[in-house]
Amino acid sequence: MRKLLRLSPVALAFGYVAFGLVALVLFAYPLWHAWQVTIETGRAEILGEDAERLTTVFQRNGVQGLIAFIDERVGLQIPGERILLLTDAKLTPLAGNLTAWPEGVPEQRGAYTRTVDIDHRPTRVAFVYSTLPGGYNLLVGRDIAKYDSLTRYFWSGLSVAVVMLTLVGIIGGILIQQALLSRIHGLRQMVSAILQGDWKHRLPTRLKNDELDNFSATINGMFDQIEQLVNGVRNVSNAIAHDLRTPLAELRSRLEELALNRPPSEETFAEIDAAVQDVDRVIGIFNALLRLAEIDTGLRRSGFVQVDLAKVAAEVTEFYSPAAELKNISLICDKSAPARVQGDPLLLAQAVGNLVDNALKYAPECGHIRVEVRTDGDMTEVIIMDDGPGIPDAEKPKVAERFYRGDVSRGTPGVGLGLSLVEAVAKLHGGTLLLEDNHPGLRVRMRIVAGISEPLPTDVAAKTSGPGLWALGSGRKALSSRLR
Repeated sequence: MRKLLRLSPVALAFGYVAFGLVALVLFAYPLWHAWQVTIETGRAEILGEDAERLTTVFQRNGVQGLIAFIDERVGLQIPGERILLLTDAKLTPLAGNLTAWPEGVPEQRGAYTRTVDIDHRPTRVAFVYSTLPGGYNLLVGRDIAKYDSLTRYFWSGLSVAVVMLTLVGIIGGILIQQALLSRIHGLRQMVSAILQGDWKHRLPTRLKNDELDNFSATINGMFDQIEQLVNGVRNVSNAIAHDLRTPLAELRSRLEELALNRPPSEETFAEIDAAVQDVDRVIGIFNALLRLAEIDTGLRRSGFVQVDLAKVAAEVTEFYSPAAELKNISLICDKSAPARVQGDPLLLAQAVGNLVDNALKYAPECGHIRVEVRTDGDMTEVIIMDDGPGIPDAEKPKVAERFYRGDVSRGTPGVGLGLSLVEAVAKLHGGTLLLEDNHPGLRVRMRIVAGISEPLPTDVAAKTSGPGLWALGSGRKALSSRLR
């Protein structure tokens, strides 16, 4: 029984039964009380009217006329229907169907309920006691036992209702238990299969769209995310092993060759410089991964301040202008109105820098790159457009994956983390990263939530503009030129 009560459907059913019983009692008690008051009030009014009628007869016909009237009424009525008694001042019976003054009835006017013997049978009687001129006493009463059957019917009906409510509640609880347990058993089997590594299974849903369906849909979404994370970890592990193998192998080969051949100092230092570059490449990969992990956990939200994204884009454009001039590329920033957002200034600068750096990598000689910042309602977007080779539609959903490198980027420096970082920064700021065709070239939109309409404070504006911003990111130049 204890195990049965631990089941939530059964406990819920018993709870509803108890609630129904309480509601039934709360409904029945006022009804019973109202019924009792109505009956007693009506009975008191009838007895009062009888007493007044007999008093009128006494006033009109005297005591003898009242005695005759009472005897006539007693002879015509059903035995026990009405109880009448007329006595003198010494309580000696003069007329009526009682042989003596009832015990327990005080000698004071009023209404009383007492048990008296009528035909040698104890009977509960409601009395109205009144006095008449000349010291006469008049009792008018009615047997209230005839109402006991109504009382029994009332309580019998209430008991039947309690039993029926309890049975229906128990049967309903058992049916609900069976229905829920069957569905929960199916969910448990699916979850067990998924926990054993079979990720193709998902929790079943029905068209009813009830609570269990909503719960199953939420769990399926969680499983989708877990499967994506597991596959992502697997792919990242493979990519890390692949991308680290080359620089580490080159580093080992250089050091081994130096140890065996002992070349002259100039050649030795050249090999050392190359080894340092290999080490920097490995460190850059790990720094990028750590930065992505920090962004994914949302820890950088605590450093959000008001940032003018238009000014950040202008400074990034200015920073990359010398590199654009070396390739005869036109790099232009559309200086629109201030675009104030709430965010991390360094991460936003790194994200915009990665997008501009990517555009410079793939833009042709004498090409064109345009940077724009637009605000539409509560969304602000940075748009970078180039006229390079672009990205095929089949690869666009993949280029933001970590360590993914398309066919076009195989021969360029980088490890495939640049767009991953941009997408992570966009998500951190409540936005998205969109890739579109520029005909020719690529149009990249980094959309983030604006949420700022107040002017920037002077101290915050100083932190998010000018050399100070790039001083915070002084070590990003080597990384940003290698990440895609």
